[in-house]
Amino acid sequence: MKDSAAVLAQNVKLLILDVDGVLTDGGLYYGDQGFIMKRFHVQDGLGIKLAQAVGLEIAVITGLNQKPVEKRVRELGITHYYAGKHDKAPLVQEICESIGISVSEAAFMGDDWIDLGAMSTVGLAMSVPNAVSETIEAADWVASRAGGEGAVREAIMFILEARGLKDAALQQWIK
Repeated sequence: MKDSAAVLAQNVKLLILDVDGVLTDGGLYYGDQGFIMKRFHVQDGLGIKLAQAVGLEIAVITGLNQKPVEKRVRELGITHYYAGKHDKAPLVQEICESIGISVSEAAFMGDDWIDLGAMSTVGLAMSVPNAVSETIEAADWVASRAGGEGAVREAIMFILEARGLKDAALQQWIK
């Protein structure tokens, strides 16, 4: 992990996530009728809700376009959702402009070559430990938990702590 990651995280107002390999374990599960199933980690979902509650915007850009992903994204209240997009860097700029922030105030979490352009565009590049080596090398910060196993929650907690928002996020659960 690069020393500057915590400093970079202090300015993050938007976390953009890849799906397969980040929000999921990267597996494609096909039923015998041809339907696709995805496995999401509940701690990542709660982490996203915590982030939203303290004002951290969340967006999703994925190369695949699958109904289970859209359903989960909608359940989590993520409004910035782009499916079937392989050129992610221009979308990073578009999302930042739409919410009125600089790309330097955005973080992107990815796991494969398709994410490298977006990762090089943002202020804080994040990855998972089971990513391809080039993606790990491009990251300012790498989670200790694997994609689909709570890595997103870990990334969110890292950003919230750096921004001094972790206690505010926790307080909504302590009454």
